[in-house]
Amino acid sequence: MSIRGRYNLQNALRVLKDPSLVRGETRRLRKDALRANAYVSRLLNDEERVDVMAEEWDNLVILDACRYDMFATRANFGDRVTSKLSPGSESWEFMRESFVGRELHDTVYVTSNPHAHKLPDGTFHAVVNLLDDHWNEEFRTVMPETMVERTLTAFEKYPDKRIITHFMQPHFPFIGEKGRKLGHAGIEMQLDADEHSGEPHPWNALLYGETTNRSAIIEAYVENLDVTLPHVERLVAELPGKSVVTADHGNLIGERTYPIPMRTYGHPGGLHKRELIEVPWAEIDADERRDVTAESPEVREEMTDDVIEDRLRNLGYAE
Repeated sequence: MSIRGRYNLQNALRVLKDPSLVRGETRRLRKDALRANAYVSRLLNDEERVDVMAEEWDNLVILDACRYDMFATRANFGDRVTSKLSPGSESWEFMRESFVGRELHDTVYVTSNPHAHKLPDGTFHAVVNLLDDHWNEEFRTVMPETMVERTLTAFEKYPDKRIITHFMQPHFPFIGEKGRKLGHAGIEMQLDADEHSGEPHPWNALLYGETTNRSAIIEAYVENLDVTLPHVERLVAELPGKSVVTADHGNLIGERTYPIPMRTYGHPGGLHKRELIEVPWAEIDADERRDVTAESPEVREEMTDDVIEDRLRNLGYAE
């Protein structure tokens, strides 16, 4: 629809009768601006991206939506923390660029990310998806301590394979003390029914101006990292071989985009702004490396569509 067709007297009268229409139009305009910024960011950002599967490691620990700057100041890995650029600004883009089209039959993927079901059969030797049997109904996520236990179990079962373990944190839902007080219900906002079918999404609430609780949301996000890091450190200490701790992508907390200078939150797909794709890279060397062998893929257990949709909704993803 043309601008003249959209912004006319008839529509102005509709807004006077129903002011909530302004909110929907604001969301539409911001979405259009995000798409324009994403297009420009991909054109301008041609720096080399990390190919995680080509790097040297026995264990790859992936944190979800973890900023490099926050990790570097909070993780107990000292000067072993550097940064690399992710090939994606959201989880599926990272997975698609890193895993799809490859035969990674020397690797087992332990995951709590709801996009993992999209990976083609035969990509890994085995996929251990925790979103069904190990889902925490209270917190609506897979807890970091569960990730540790199931990853160690996977290593015991597959001692001659590389292990990837994909934590959901620091991505919300918020599981720390402050985050629990805030909760999903504590993020006050009004969303159009056709744009919201599940739990509130805190970053979208900030992006679309539907909450002013910015500092509390950012504190809960940082707390999610603080709660998770001790579990990551324990896992790295117990797994034999060389480990790398990284993230699939970062998370914007109000940085302005280009060329339309709008404050942006979360991790919009295709938006390759440096603060969003710069991820931590901590290498923890070991005295001995694992002997790794490739074997034919195992048949993976599939989740039902209802479970997939529920997990995507609770973790803030739209399908």
